[in-house]
Parts: sequence; C-alpha cells; structure tokens
Amino acid sequence: MDSIIVEDSGPLNGKIPIAGAKNACLTLMPATLLSDEPVTLTNAPRLSDIGTMSLLLQSLGVEVETLNEGLVLALSSHALKTTRADYDIVRKMRASNLVLGPLLARAGEAIVSLPGGCAIGARPMDLHISALRALGAEIELKDGYLHAMTPNKGRLVGGTHKLKFASVGATENFIMAACLAKGRSQLKNAAMEPEIVDLVKCLKSMGANISGEGTKTITINGVEKLQGATHSVVMDRIELGTYMLAPVIAGGEVELVGGQMELLEAFCKKLTEAGVEISETANGLKVKRKLDTINAVDVTTAVYPGFPTDLQAQMMALMCTSSGVSTLEETIFENRFMHAPELMRMGAQIDVQGGIARVKGVPKLKGAQVMATDLRASVSLILAGLAAQGKTKVSRVYHLDRGYEKLVEKLENVGAKIERVR
Repeated sequence: MDSIIVEDSGPLNGKIPIAGAKNACLTLMPATLLSDEPVTLTNAPRLSDIGTMSLLLQSLGVEVETLNEGLVLALSSHALKTTRADYDIVRKMRASNLVLGPLLARAGEAIVSLPGGCAIGARPMDLHISALRALGAEIELKDGYLHAMTPNKGRLVGGTHKLKFASVGATENFIMAACLAKGRSQLKNAAMEPEIVDLVKCLKSMGANISGEGTKTITINGVEKLQGATHSVVMDRIELGTYMLAPVIAGGEVELVGGQMELLEAFCKKLTEAGVEISETANGLKVKRKLDTINAVDVTTAVYPGFPTDLQAQMMALMCTSSGVSTLEETIFENRFMHAPELMRMGAQIDVQGGIARVKGVPKLKGAQVMATDLRASVSLILAGLAAQGKTKVSRVYHLDRGYEKLVEKLENVGAKIERVR
C-alpha cells in the first residue's frame, strides 16, 4: 500500500493549476441518465472517484469514453440495460446515491444500494427519500437497497418540498428528478453550493426549465425530454482552498491558476484574519503569508456560503502552527475530527470535546508516522508535514486519490520535498 513522505520544505514558489470539481463532476455524470442523447463533460478531474462513478454508470448500460488524457468524458445512456445499482460499486462512494433521482425520472423505477464513502458521519438517506416522495415516488428499504418506483412506472409529478437540512445530495437528486416530472416543482431550504449551480447550468443546456439556483428556493418546470449537451466542469473550490494553505503553512508565494475567490469567500475571510495576503491575478489567485507567525482564528463549519466542512481538517493543520488558541466547531458531520489524533502525533496540541476542537499553536510540528483516515484528513497531514521538522510518512493515501489529482506532482512543482513510495 502506498505512502507519501513529506519533509519541511521551506518557502514554496510557483504555480499550481486547479482541476475541475470532483463534487460537481460526480453530479453531472449521473445527469446523463436523464437523456438518451450524448453528454460531454470537459475539464473533468482525473480521480479514482470519477472512475468509480464511470463503473457504476457502465453497469447501468451507460457508454462512457475517456478522452484527452481523462480531461473529457463522453457519456451516452441511450440504451439502459438495468435500473439496479449494486452494492459492490455503490459501497465505495457516497455520491453513488445520485443515480436514484435520474433513474426514477427516466425509467420510472430504481433499485439503489445504500451508499458508502468516507466514515465521517451517518449522512442518512432520509432527506433524499422524503424529497423524492414529494414528487410522487414510492420508496421502501429492503435488504440494504432502496426500491423506488413512480406511480404505474409513469412520470413523476411536480410537487413542493422543504428540506429539514440543506443537503447538497438531496437537493441534486430532487432537481434532476423534477426535470422530467409533470408540472411545476419547488424545493425550499435548498443547498446553494456552486456545484449545484453548475449542475443546473448543465441541465439548462440540456433543455431543463429551472430557476432560483444558488438561492434557498429552486423552481423546476418539468419537460418531457432532455437533449444532449457539452458542459465544462466548474473549478474545484476545495482543491483551491487546500493548495492556498500550502504557502501559508510552509512560507513562500504560490499562484493558483484558475482560482476564483468568490467561490470561497468565508474561507478567504478567515485566512485574511489569520494574516494571509490573497490577491487576484489575470489567471487566478496569488497567496502568501504576511506575518512571521499565523494568527489564531476561530472557525465554525456551515452549509454554503459558510466555511466548508471539507476545508476544516486543512484549516486545523494551519492552526496547529498559529500564535494562539483557536476553536474549530464542526456542525455538518459528527465524526470529522479523526485527523486530530494524527496531528497530535506530530506534536500538535489539540483538545476535542464533541463537535468542538481547541487548538493551541506550537512553534514547530515534528515529523512522524501518521495514518490517513479520510480524504480531507489525508491532505491535512500532508500540509502539516510541509512545515514539520524532519520527515512525515502518511500511510493509507488511497484516500487522496479520490479527491486530489496529481497532488505530489503539483506540490513538487512549487518546491515541496514530497514523494510517493510503495
């Protein structure tokens, strides 16, 4: 099993290109199920999760072709062979549940295994089920599978639903399902993430009638048929935020090519408070640390446009080197501090009580053998290792392959001492 070894690298300088968004692409790919015409996605990220979604769609009968070294995905679901998404594939990735709404809308039925993914919290399917039931779906859980049908296997019917929690996945499933429903549908307390706005942009290019994306109320007027389209995947704001932290932790100045500050306003605000200089360039964003030591700042994760839960672990790594005491509160997932004990192996001073972690900055972290526990925790340990004395060996880095394209190469190109070993 591969590991990554990272050393105190000193100042980083250069450019890091930001890839297309994993979470956007994993939603756009199932959207092809809504049409029997080809859908082409450009600026696709080259990640193991994209491969897993490709396998899932192929198991349903979707033709998937990878072009231009993986940057382009050509998909066609003109001949579905099944509406059953099996456990063996679905268990590998939470986003697999996003085939549920499109299959229901297109075929009138779906049998989808309960999904897997990183063990960061329960993330129950009840929000998805209640949202789809509002469109007339009949859904029951049997033997670990969701069995869903439309009335008489016909079309879903427009309806209104308010989410108990602004779930991204439930919002996406509802939007995709409602595109082909009879009549008008409305979702209240909808998630507002840029990835949802990107999904709607693609669906509109396929002929969908949707308004309100990026707000808490989304309205969909169902159409009888969607056509094919070509769509460029939005930039990955989580990859952007992660690499913005590299020169902050290690020193130096790095330009993030393709970076857009407006997609990460809450995160950028906290970095500015911590003493980080962020400037826009013709090609993206440039980031450098203004102070010798980082100011401690408090962070509370929240649904968009709040501070992203997917950047909490990376922010904790930064706060471990700050000049004070910071508090990080996790409000989205109940089990998302698994990186804290690993950072403590490196000399970090962290006290976790329930959903709150208090971090007292130390002058210098120390290299150690640590273990990745989930995707974002993995990269937080890499970031910490950039400024830790000695060598840090991060094991179980297969998690990283799910969400970061060419991480070692990108960091090496700006001067990091990092290598992947078997």
